[in-house]
Amino acid sequence: MTTLPTATTPPETTPHLTREQLRELFLFADLDDDQLDWVARTGDVVSHPAGSDVSVEGRPAECFFVLLSGTLSMVRQVGRDEVETVRTDHPGVYSGAVQFYLGDQVEQVYPATVRAVTDTTFLALPAAEFAAVFRRWYPMAVHLLQGLFLGIRNSEELVGQRERLLALGKLSAGLTHELNNPAAAAARATAALRERVAGMRHKLALLSEGTIDGEQLRRLTDLQERFVARIGTTGELSALERSDREDELTDWLEDHGLARPWELAAVFVPAGLDVECLDLVAEAVDEGFLEPALRWLSYTVETEMLIGEVLESTSRISHLVAAAKQYSQMDRSPHQMTDLREGLDATLVVLSAKIPPGVRVVKDYAPDLPLVPAYAAELNQVWTNLIDNALDAMGGSGTLTLSTAREGDSAVVGVADTGPGIPEEVRRRVFEPFFTTKPVGQGTGLGLDVAWRIVTNRHGGVLKVRSSPGDTRFVVRLPLSEVAAAG
Repeated sequence: MTTLPTATTPPETTPHLTREQLRELFLFADLDDDQLDWVARTGDVVSHPAGSDVSVEGRPAECFFVLLSGTLSMVRQVGRDEVETVRTDHPGVYSGAVQFYLGDQVEQVYPATVRAVTDTTFLALPAAEFAAVFRRWYPMAVHLLQGLFLGIRNSEELVGQRERLLALGKLSAGLTHELNNPAAAAARATAALRERVAGMRHKLALLSEGTIDGEQLRRLTDLQERFVARIGTTGELSALERSDREDELTDWLEDHGLARPWELAAVFVPAGLDVECLDLVAEAVDEGFLEPALRWLSYTVETEMLIGEVLESTSRISHLVAAAKQYSQMDRSPHQMTDLREGLDATLVVLSAKIPPGVRVVKDYAPDLPLVPAYAAELNQVWTNLIDNALDAMGGSGTLTLSTAREGDSAVVGVADTGPGIPEEVRRRVFEPFFTTKPVGQGTGLGLDVAWRIVTNRHGGVLKVRSSPGDTRFVVRLPLSEVAAAG
């Protein structure tokens, strides 16, 4: 007798089928008498009551089942939900160890759960014995099937690796571009700073060579501290406001006999200095010392602004490096308690070069969202793919909304865009391997099927999409419990 998988209700075994009964099934219609005798002799006819499991997804695949009577339902586990893929009562349909012909080349497990909807009967063939005789009956067909299955699997692995390398190259290029901007700004500011410090020493020497007394020098240094403190307090000026203020200062400087007054005005206005500040300088020193005093003060405030620019640039570099480490999860355990908001923010930083000026980014993060047990670096790949697709869909203008929330025992992440939407025929296929609507060379190289597998297979979660014109939303649901995530 055939060893059958554990089911909710043990199947009942009935006598074997005859040749004539087997020929009525489309699978066996063309077998010769000897082959039919082997099937009849080896296969058991088993009965399953309604509601019982014929085979269970993930368990060792021991039998090849052929439906004889009744109705079966085939379901797949997606996260914590069961999704029915097939329901049929057609005699001759098969399930169970459907890859028996590959033998030990693949792990032989049941790819889905088959459940009896009504009382059913099946022909159960032992997978190992059927594989041996099948290879003897149809050697060429077995070779073709093996080549097809293993070729597709190997191609998927190679293409997947290549796509991930391409994605890494594109993301690295974007990050390098982002790092280059503040690094270049810091280098320029440092070079200018050296010139301003040299100029400040020169003007101070000119002051010291004159007959300026100590009281005037003290008042001048006091004004220096007051002017430095004003830097950054005036807010952002429009081009018109800045031009008007420069004209006002230029007029004042020309009236007091200074050469090239526009140079000083261009420095004093961004520093927040106005005519009243210049009047204070004129009152603090004798007229003969006014020009060297003002130029010394201009070097002082410009030096302070350059130092601020260097600090801002280096801070930006540190922020980018921190975001890159968060994105790649460098020096961290692959599986850990993860803050989803940090991963979303890091992904935005990495993709910042791809966010056009016309796209507004909105963050709607739940403040009480707990940490999630997850492979953080892999989830960052998911966010990268979803955000990149949203940016492409909007074509340079629109609103990108990232949201997080807690719903029951799950954490929910949403990535929404205001693009034209996904047509129904495309929406049905977005999670299929190798499916894309983008031209060659565009996108991250990480298909939505990769994102789907990371969410569902690696984290026991759910990835869904709903779309209408002006509102396309990908929703990722992740379990908060370690046990559910491990599944």
